Amino acid sequence: MSSTIAPRVRTLLLLFLAVTGALLAGAAPVSAHAALTASDPRQGAVVDEAPAQVSLTFSEGVAVSDGAVRVLDPKGKRVDTGAPADQGANTYAVKLHAGLPDGTFTVTYQVVSADSHPVSGAFTFSIGAPSTTSVALSDQTAGGGVVGGLYGFARYVSYGGFILLVGGATFVLACWPRGAGARSVQRLVVSGWLALTGATLAMLLLRGSYTGSGRVGDIFDLALLSQVLQTKTGAALVSRLLLLAAAALFVAVLFGAYDRRVRADGTGEQNATGTGATSAPGAGSTDGGTGTAAGTDSTAGTDSTNSTESQEKSDLAFGLAIGGFVVAAGLAATWAMAEHASTGLQAGIAMPVDVLHLLAVAVWLGGLSTLLVALFRAPSLDAPVVRRFSRLAFGSVAVLVATGIYQSWRQLGSWSAFTETTYGQLLLVKIGLVVVLVGIAWMSRRWTARLAQAPERRAAEAVRTPVGATSARTLKGAKPKAGSGGGDGKRAAQLARQRAAVASAAEKRLRDADPLRTGLRRSVLAEAGVAVVLLAVTTALTSTEPGRTEQEARAATAAAVTPQTGALSLDIPFDTGGRDGKGVARVELDPARVGGNEMHVYVDRPNGKAFDVPEIKVAFTLEAKDIGPLPVVPDHIATGHWTADGVQIPMAGSWTIAVTVRTSDIDQVTVDKNAQIG
Repeated sequence: MSSTIAPRVRTLLLLFLAVTGALLAGAAPVSAHAALTASDPRQGAVVDEAPAQVSLTFSEGVAVSDGAVRVLDPKGKRVDTGAPADQGANTYAVKLHAGLPDGTFTVTYQVVSADSHPVSGAFTFSIGAPSTTSVALSDQTAGGGVVGGLYGFARYVSYGGFILLVGGATFVLACWPRGAGARSVQRLVVSGWLALTGATLAMLLLRGSYTGSGRVGDIFDLALLSQVLQTKTGAALVSRLLLLAAAALFVAVLFGAYDRRVRADGTGEQNATGTGATSAPGAGSTDGGTGTAAGTDSTAGTDSTNSTESQEKSDLAFGLAIGGFVVAAGLAATWAMAEHASTGLQAGIAMPVDVLHLLAVAVWLGGLSTLLVALFRAPSLDAPVVRRFSRLAFGSVAVLVATGIYQSWRQLGSWSAFTETTYGQLLLVKIGLVVVLVGIAWMSRRWTARLAQAPERRAAEAVRTPVGATSARTLKGAKPKAGSGGGDGKRAAQLARQRAAVASAAEKRLRDADPLRTGLRRSVLAEAGVAVVLLAVTTALTSTEPGRTEQEARAATAAAVTPQTGALSLDIPFDTGGRDGKGVARVELDPARVGGNEMHVYVDRPNGKAFDVPEIKVAFTLEAKDIGPLPVVPDHIATGHWTADGVQIPMAGSWTIAVTVRTSDIDQVTVDKNAQIG
C-alpha cells in the first residue's frame, strides 16, 4: 500500500515545489497596491526657483516613517529635513533645505500601502535647468529579493496551513466523526496547525525587513520587530497567533475527548445488539424466566448507557462546531482586516465577504485533502461519508462563487481590467482553474454514486457465500491441546494475532482491488493537484495590485503629467523580447506646437521604476504631407531620463512619434503612437 501511495505523494510534493518556485521566481517583487498619482514638483519638471517642500499624492492612504521620502541633490546628498507630514487627501510632504543650487534632484520614496504591501519608486525634477546626477538607484523593488521571496513563501504556507486545519476539522465533525481516531487525519490537521503557526511567526520576523531595507540581516532586528507590532499587519499577525492557541485546544479536544465519545458510542451500539442477544439464551438455558428478565435488564441498562453517551457526544460535537467556527472565522479575519478587503470600496462589506470566501475555500480544499488521505490511508471509508462531503463541497463552491463575483467586481471595476491589468489576467487563470476543479469534482460525484450502490451488491454476494467456510478454515488447528499450560496459551494468542494480521492484509488487498474506490482515489488526487496550483495563483493574487486601483492610478498619473499649457505626453509600452526588455517610454513635448519644442523621454519598468537602456532614439513623421521621419537623438541626463532642446516641428498635423529602444546589443524594438501637434 505504501509503495502505491509514495509516488502519488511525491508527485504532489514536486508539483507544490514547482508551482511555488515559479511563483517566487516570476512574481517575487510584490506589485504596489498604492500608486503615486501626482507630485509637486511633478516628474521631469523644470522650476525656476527651489521649492520649499516636495509633496507626493498616492491613490490610497499609505503608512510613512522617518526617511520614507528622500530628496537627493545632483551629488547624491540628502537635502530633505524632518519626517514626512500628512497633508490630507493621501498627500504627504517633506521639507527641503533653503538655498538649493540649480540642477537635477532625485526624489525616492518607500512607503507601505493600506493593504500592507510595500511601495517604492523614484522620479526627478530640476531647478533652473537639467544637469547630470551621480545618484544611482537600486534595481531591487520593495518587497523583492531574498526577503521578499521568503515572505511570499511564508504567505503560501500560511494559506495552506489554514486550509488543512479548518478543512480537516470540518471534515471530521460534519462528515466522518470516526475519522477523529484516524492517525492519518490527525497528522494532517496537526500539520496544518504547525504550518500556519510557523509561517505566521516567520512573517512576523520578516515583516520589518520586507517593508524596509530588504536585508537578510534585519530579519532579527528587535527594533524593527517593535515597529511591526505597532502596525495593522503586526496586530493581525499577533491576533492570529493568539487564535492559534485556541485552535490548539480545539484540536486537542477533537482528537481526545471527542474521539473517545465517538468510540464509546460505537462500542455501545455493538454491545446493545451483540452482547444482549448472546446473554439471553445463555441465561435462559439455566432458568428460562430469570434468564429472560436478566437479559431484558441488561439490554435496558445498555440502551440507557448508550443514550447518555450519544447525548454527550452530540453536546460535545455541537460545542466543537460553535467554538471551531468562531476560531476559524477569527483566523480568516486576520487576513481580511489587513489586506485587500480592508481598503477601498465598501470595506465594511468586503471584509465579512472575504471571511466567508476564505472559509469556503478552506472547507472545500481542506476537506478534499482529508478525503484524499482517508481514501489512501484509512482502513475503511463508508459511502455515506463521501456523500456528506460531496454535499458540503457543493455548498462551499456556491459560497465561493457568490463571494468571488463580488470580490471580482470590487477589485476590477470594469470588463477591460480582465485583460489590461495583471490582476485581471491572474483572475482569469484562477477562474479557469476553478472551472477545471469543479469539472473533476463532478466526476468524483459520479464515482461516489457508484460507490453508494456497491454495498448493496456486496451484501447480495455475501448472502450467496457460505458463512462458515471462512471461519472453518481460519479456526482449523486452532484448538489448544487438552491440559495445555501457559505456554500453549501464549502460542494461541500469538496465532490469533497472526490470523488477525492476515485477515487485515487480505481486507486491504480487497479494498485496493476495488475499482470504484480506485476510481474515486484518482479523481480526488487530480482535484488535489489542481488545488495546489489554484492556491499558488490565489497567493499571487493577494500580492498583486487590484485592477481597479491600477487603472485609476494610470488615469490619475496621465492627468497629472499632462501640463495645462497644452504640452503633449505619450506613454508607449515596449518589449524588446530580451532580459529586462519590458517597460514604458513616456515622450513629453513642450509646448507641442509648430516651431521649436523641448522634448523629454522617460523610461520606466512595468512597476513604474525608472531604469536606463543603452540607446533611445525618436523620430517624427507626418505621413499626410510626406514629411519625415525627422530623427532626434536625446541626451541622457539622469536614470531613465533623456532630453533634447529645439526639436523642430515644421507644420501642424497628426504626427507619428516613433521611439526606438535598445536594451542590449541584440534586443531592440521600435514602437510608435499618433498625436496631434500644433
